Amino acid sequence: MMIKLGLMLVACLSLQAGAQDTPPWSSGRNDPATSKGFVFQVPDIDNVPDLHGDPIGAKLVLYIGGNQFFVLPRLIAGFEKAHPELAGHIFYETLPPGVLLKQIEAGNTVTLGNLTLNITPDVYEAGANALDAMQKSGRVEKSVAYVTNDLEIMVAAGNPKHITSLKDLARPDVKVAMPNPEFEGVAKQIEASLKKAGGDALATEVYKTRVGNGGTVLTQIHHRQTPMRILRKESDAGVVWTSEVIFQKKIGNAVDGVVIPSELNTPATYSAGLLAGAPHRDAALAWLAYLKSDEAQAAYREFGFRPVAEGGQR
Repeated sequence: MMIKLGLMLVACLSLQAGAQDTPPWSSGRNDPATSKGFVFQVPDIDNVPDLHGDPIGAKLVLYIGGNQFFVLPRLIAGFEKAHPELAGHIFYETLPPGVLLKQIEAGNTVTLGNLTLNITPDVYEAGANALDAMQKSGRVEKSVAYVTNDLEIMVAAGNPKHITSLKDLARPDVKVAMPNPEFEGVAKQIEASLKKAGGDALATEVYKTRVGNGGTVLTQIHHRQTPMRILRKESDAGVVWTSEVIFQKKIGNAVDGVVIPSELNTPATYSAGLLAGAPHRDAALAWLAYLKSDEAQAAYREFGFRPVAEGGQR
């Protein structure tokens, strides 16, 4: 494992004035390291909200789709209680699945600002289709589908723009934040739902025409950027997972959700895969089993995720 540390200046966005905290919104609760040493964080300048724990001496490395970052503190705590030998030795990333895959393809190396990190993952978690393809190609040894999630429109508290449907995202008076298809797998589900609601015309208007004229802003880390843009009044709405609306409301941020009817929704199924050649195979298999446990499923349910048995497209 190679770690090159420069000044470690990683520029991250912060919430608007008056919000509870700056990313990672958890005030350090998402860091599973046992010894944290000197804690140094400057909003907008020095903070790394999607890398968690200490990579040195890690005994389990997880690459997890970013929209689950708020569930992980509870999952890690429960898993470490069952596996005390791993306590303080779990490192995980919660970047978008597409970004994590690019990191894997780049020799498990990522650079954020002046920080370059190379660490081999044991588990990769993303959409079930992606994991199925990786398993067929031999890049994943075993995969487990563990939860599903629905789409929802996030808006400012009180819904001042009176947004009621996906069709409203094409209104010229509505500023929209949408995940970039290059980085975010959720964009495929969103595009499918736009087509269900208004055909190719609506999908083209929201994802192409309005991108060109500035009505739609494409994000790279939608689970952080979309709520921040709405809180800052830079965007009026954005399609996210239901779990993200629930999380933002739980921590007191001024957002609401507009439900997308089931006939227009495009749920996703999430899978976790044991990567071929994983350095910590036994720990990784234990993690895959834990994701299906009653304890882990209860943690996911708290944020609106549903068991795989309740449906969800792959």
